[in-house]
Amino acid sequence: MKRLSLKEKISYGLGDFGNGFMFDLGQAYLLKFYTDVVGLPGVVAGGIFVFSKIFDAFMDPIAGSAVDSRKNIGKNGRFRPVMFYSSIILAILTVVTFFTPDVSSRGKLIYAYGSYMLWGLLYSFTNVPYGSLGSVMTQDVQDRSQLASFRQAGSVGALLITGVIFMPIVTRFSNPKVGFPVAAAIMGTIGVCAFFVTFKNTKESVKIERKNEKITPRSFATAVFTNKPLLVLILMTVFSISAYNIKTAMIIYFCQYYLGNVSLLPYVNFISIGCSVIGIISMPYLVKKLGKKKTAILGFAMSFIADGLNFILPVNIVVFTILLSISFIGISIPNGVTWAFVSDVIDYGQWHTGVRREGITYSAFNFSRKVAQSIAGGLSGFGLTLIGYVPNAKQSAGTLFGIKSLLMLYPCIALIIAAIVIGILYSLSDKKYKQIVKDLQDGKVEGTVINN
Repeated sequence: MKRLSLKEKISYGLGDFGNGFMFDLGQAYLLKFYTDVVGLPGVVAGGIFVFSKIFDAFMDPIAGSAVDSRKNIGKNGRFRPVMFYSSIILAILTVVTFFTPDVSSRGKLIYAYGSYMLWGLLYSFTNVPYGSLGSVMTQDVQDRSQLASFRQAGSVGALLITGVIFMPIVTRFSNPKVGFPVAAAIMGTIGVCAFFVTFKNTKESVKIERKNEKITPRSFATAVFTNKPLLVLILMTVFSISAYNIKTAMIIYFCQYYLGNVSLLPYVNFISIGCSVIGIISMPYLVKKLGKKKTAILGFAMSFIADGLNFILPVNIVVFTILLSISFIGISIPNGVTWAFVSDVIDYGQWHTGVRREGITYSAFNFSRKVAQSIAGGLSGFGLTLIGYVPNAKQSAGTLFGIKSLLMLYPCIALIIAAIVIGILYSLSDKKYKQIVKDLQDGKVEGTVINN
């Protein structure tokens, strides 16, 4: 079984680093851009996230099927070239989403929908092959947990850097209509460079015997709905990722209106998100000692306890930042372990059905992330309208409480549910997975789906 070099692990992690420089902007700042710069009401801006993300979710299976159906695979492999070339277009569209065309309000709304939906399509064709790549780099359990760790490190690193420097770049321009797209262009350029390193320094080393089977709706359904561990991950992710994304979207509002100073945002982000490194570094050790499932539950528990305390306790900038940091440390652990889970369920699907479908399996999992992002974006936008948020004005006590609830209470509840789901329903243990890998290496599969 091939073991990965440190260079390969770092290079793979840089893919999510590059991904974050484009993805995180939409999750953390696009709602703020829509409400405060474009001038869209919160409920309307939330609708853009809901419908665009649902559209995007359905694009993932299309992207997965397209990647799995590729013929005449060259020396660069099945996944790497699609990932890299799509990332270039994705960077351009990241800038496009932050433009404010000089048109009517209706025109601005149409532009926002169109640009963000197109961005989502290219995100699918970038992220699906990138996620699938990890499953064909190695089948070693420890290497996969380390790949997941490096990937999570890349993701958190991007969130940290964009969280610290994006708004300061924007505010250097007197007109935010200029500042936002300039900052997005800088972030997008960094993202493409990171993806190039991933493309250049990784290899698709796991030898796969693929059947030239035409992908049909029936084969897609077989790959997804008979993979029980995958379905559990999908359910868990709806809650865990929606909690994570609503947190990153609401911090800017909390700093500006609850703490009274938006310039605190880079410092709060630097400390809290930066502390995620503790969780990332400890994740491989925890997986080795506890296994992936118990490690994920531990991380969820740390996060929802910290969020619950932050919601209950009176707001103090020091206490708030400490508890927010603990929450980010906790959530970084299951978010990282999840990528190892995904690679495992891809192998499980091959063992279970006799057919390997990396792109379809990963896209089905990514579908749940898009649904979660839709929930987070919609809840943020609709929630702001519901609590009476008025852009660039002093907020009422009820509105401030609503902002605090969106930032802390929803993540607390959602992460409790995520921990219950993975704890009770996920049955693919590390021991069972090792036996599956051995069976696959020996050319064995479980049998027909009907007999399972």
